[in-house]
Amino acid sequence: MQETVLFNTIRDNLFTAVVGDILDNMGHRAQFLPQEIKPLEPGTKLVGRAMPVLEADYLEGSGQGPLSDKAFGLMLEALDDLATDEIYIASGASLEYALWGGLMSTRAQHLKAAGAILDGFIRDTGEIKSLGFSVFSRGSYAQDQGVRGKVLDYRVPIQVGQAFVHPGDLLFGDDEGVLVIPQSVEKEAIEGALEKVATENEVAVAIRGGMSTREAFDTFGVM
Repeated sequence: MQETVLFNTIRDNLFTAVVGDILDNMGHRAQFLPQEIKPLEPGTKLVGRAMPVLEADYLEGSGQGPLSDKAFGLMLEALDDLATDEIYIASGASLEYALWGGLMSTRAQHLKAAGAILDGFIRDTGEIKSLGFSVFSRGSYAQDQGVRGKVLDYRVPIQVGQAFVHPGDLLFGDDEGVLVIPQSVEKEAIEGALEKVATENEVAVAIRGGMSTREAFDTFGVM
């Protein structure tokens, strides 16, 4: 399935709960990011390829490493490296400052990135909303990253809560959560989710017709 068709199919027909159920059945049971990560605009569905970014607390002027005196570390390079339909997903920092803002959204949108997911806070929320750029985060907080944190690396595997995110993994977010779908199983997971949605629609019709939940589960195998 072509990327554009795949993304549209997910957005139009699926939700994170049903894909998460399929991944559970496949043995992938730690794929949701922390529950606190929500869309800036309720109702947003975000689908794209992961471009993982490793953050860290790093006080300005401290240390002897190559990033010690480099403002934001590799954040600007990571942002400029975003490609079409990719999602900037960052983790590793404390919750003491924002990891994303309006100008970053402007640049990412120009690069045709799908969106951003932050295991932390964002700022410039009004500007981001006006752009219509899709951002998921733990909330908003105006305190700047500049003198408090840096990007140490990007396009590297990261851990966000219980989930591991690798470059190119399929990310799917909606109001109920953000899901990491490993590339190696994405075809099977999406096909299974589409089948489950079709079956659940049959179950709903049967229950509305008077079938008990026990009979429905025994008949269709889903609930």
